Formats: sequence, structure tokens, C-alpha cells
Amino acid sequence: MSLKITDECINCDVCEPECPNEAIYQGEEIYEIDPDKCTECVGHYDEPQCQQVCPVDCSPLDENRVESREQLIEKYKKLTGMPFAG
Repeated sequence: MSLKITDECINCDVCEPECPNEAIYQGEEIYEIDPDKCTECVGHYDEPQCQQVCPVDCSPLDENRVESREQLIEKYKKLTGMPFAG
């Protein structure tokens, strides 16, 4: 699954620079996550970095974008052009 940012977002700006895929961006009111770029940090880190730094815990999994680990790995490879090291 990709992650999403909920209305609890306080626009603190800490998540955006932590995203290795540049999937997080400033939306009209709060930060948002581009689900086509979000790999839950698979291929980069063991845990989603936005969840690690968020002070209000507002980036849960998006139930509308269910993806297996294998799909996230394929997305990582497509986005980075790098093999998955694993």
C-alpha cells in the first residue's frame, strides 16, 4: 500500500525532505502523498520515513491503494532504475 496523509497534518514540513522518492508534496491545505511514487520506503529504508518523523502520526496506510511487497519492489525499481538489494 502507499501511505496517505490525513487531515491531522499540521504542515510541520518534516516529512517532505525525508521521502526518498519525492512522493510528498505541499497540497492546497496539507501535505499529500503521490501514491504512484510511494513505496513505503521499500528499497531505501526498513520503515517509512514519513511515519518515523511525523509528530502527529498522520500518515497511515492507504486502504484504497493495496500493494504487495513485490509490487512495492517493482515500483522502487521503476522509480530509481536500480536493482532491489533487499
